[in-house]
Amino acid sequence: MKLPITSATPVSRRVFAVGALSAVGALALSACGSDSKNSSAPAATAQDLAAGGATVITMWIDAERAPGLKDIAAKFKTETGIEVKLVVKDFAAVRDDFITQVPTGKGPDLIVGPHDWVGKFVQNGVIAPVELGDKASAFSATSIKAMTFNGSTYGVPYSVENVALLRNTALVPDAFKTFDEVIAAGQGAVDAGKAKHPFLVGLDPKQGDPYHLYFLQTSMGSSVFGLDAEGGYDPKQLNLGAPGGVEFAKKLLEWGDTGSKVFNSNITGDIAKEEFKNGKSAYYVTGPWNVPDMEAAGIKVAIDPLPTAGDKPAQPFVGVNGFFISAKSANALATTEFVTNYLTSEVAQDSMFKTGGRPPALKASFDKAAADPVVAAFGAIGEIGVPMPAIPEMDAVWADWGSTELDLIKGKGDPTVTWPKMVETVKAKIGA
Repeated sequence: MKLPITSATPVSRRVFAVGALSAVGALALSACGSDSKNSSAPAATAQDLAAGGATVITMWIDAERAPGLKDIAAKFKTETGIEVKLVVKDFAAVRDDFITQVPTGKGPDLIVGPHDWVGKFVQNGVIAPVELGDKASAFSATSIKAMTFNGSTYGVPYSVENVALLRNTALVPDAFKTFDEVIAAGQGAVDAGKAKHPFLVGLDPKQGDPYHLYFLQTSMGSSVFGLDAEGGYDPKQLNLGAPGGVEFAKKLLEWGDTGSKVFNSNITGDIAKEEFKNGKSAYYVTGPWNVPDMEAAGIKVAIDPLPTAGDKPAQPFVGVNGFFISAKSANALATTEFVTNYLTSEVAQDSMFKTGGRPPALKASFDKAAADPVVAAFGAIGEIGVPMPAIPEMDAVWADWGSTELDLIKGKGDPTVTWPKMVETVKAKIGA
């Protein structure tokens, strides 16, 4: 998973289209009672949808995920007469394009993307709430929580993803619980001449990778934000400055280029993947998206729980992908029908899993997918993870956080000075 895309220029909040939201809400509520598995019978008739003026609804989607929706789009057209046009967009630019184009009426009816876009979308008034009603309970609690912002649900989730520790069982046959034990076992493979690296994690050459390293930070008692009374992230509670944060910073220096070299600032994500795939490391921190390539290369992989560096649980960030309805959709009735009665179905969720390999958010689909022990293992780790913050303030956190981590890994600066300085800089940016 790449670091979240951030917008260099903040965009002012815009008001939702009241008429469109009323139509969306009414239809979504009528759809709530239908069964997620047997959802081929739409809650609204084709005549109702036609009366809403819809002949085509447009979805922006990236090339990787588009094949997973072709069959369900065809099914929708057969049953309603309304075409779902899948427009392939560049993932790196699609979030900001959506924010720019929706207010002009030129954007799509819906978009596919990660949950951490929600805060920015809501801030700019470009997505509409989705009323799932009883259907919400058919999805994992983590996925619904990730799609919830300020008490409202803004997307239909389809996958839940997080990192785990991949272990080359030919080099290290047994699992270990602590990071120290993991590194010792990996170093043993290096000392025996069986491996080149004891441990691998890819680092961005400019921003490090707070996403992949977060499990170590949380295990040392440092999180990004505290929670408000409703359980959502509170931007006024920046927890990076907790005592555990400085201790983690000290470890980054200790593990880095001028220390034990557990982390190597010259190893990017692509290099880490290739080295592990070529059998040159006992361990590799990554997500389910890279496992098939490892297996195809003949690496015997075990998916281990994330090891702890402190006395707290190692909680990774959890990313949830889903479908979001434009607040300016000209075809709100048809779009909501497609999202709430078709994209919530097992057929659609199964198809997205087969296409992308990411564990499904729908419980029934996940239960089937979890017959694969790799999926089951990632799912178990995700259960103790935390949703990546979707609040708009998070955009202002990544750069300083990541660059500070990278400097420490490179051996630059005093952790007791640079980490608190980073925290104060972020606080100033977000007004914490």
